[in-house]
Amino acid sequence: MARFTDDNDADAEIRALGEALAMLRRERGLSQAEAGQRLGMTSQGWGLYEAGKRSGLFRPDVQRRLTGALDATPEDLALLVRASSTPSALTQPFKPDGLEMRGRIFEGAPSVERRRLQLSSDELAPWAAAGTVLEYVPGRWPRRDQGCVIEMADGSLRARLYVRSDEVELVVRGAGALLTIEKIPRVQARAVSAVVARLDEG
Repeated sequence: MARFTDDNDADAEIRALGEALAMLRRERGLSQAEAGQRLGMTSQGWGLYEAGKRSGLFRPDVQRRLTGALDATPEDLALLVRASSTPSALTQPFKPDGLEMRGRIFEGAPSVERRRLQLSSDELAPWAAAGTVLEYVPGRWPRRDQGCVIEMADGSLRARLYVRSDEVELVVRGAGALLTIEKIPRVQARAVSAVVARLDEG
């Protein structure tokens, strides 16, 4: 069967797709095991996709399945691939095949502010242990079971796993090895921000 791309090109493309998939997963604060679990897959199975060792990653149905587990879309994956493969894309006009683009060159999206909080206890174990640094985006609302950082009315910060919320209370898990349910009155929570990465220091 004829191939339309050079083997080296195909390898580079699948590696770029795998790296973009890893970036999407880290942005959502998930480990490979957690992402794989959403699809009934092992962490090793998920890792093979991220390492570019499964050619099925080229298939649209596989991309939909993997990105869906991350609450993302194949389009999100494609945008990350494009951004990482063409670092100067923001300064170059985009020319679709056979067409010449005229007019305004659009600026890239503004960079997103990220903050960090280092855990000093094992309150969120096994999700995250003492010493783990949580990277979070102020103002980005978390999804269910995603890590979050809550800024309390007294100025203190609490790291928890988001469950749900309404106008009366914020329901989270954490504050103990069993990740017990905790209900926080909304008047006590000044802001809730989604954790997008967990970093092991040292």
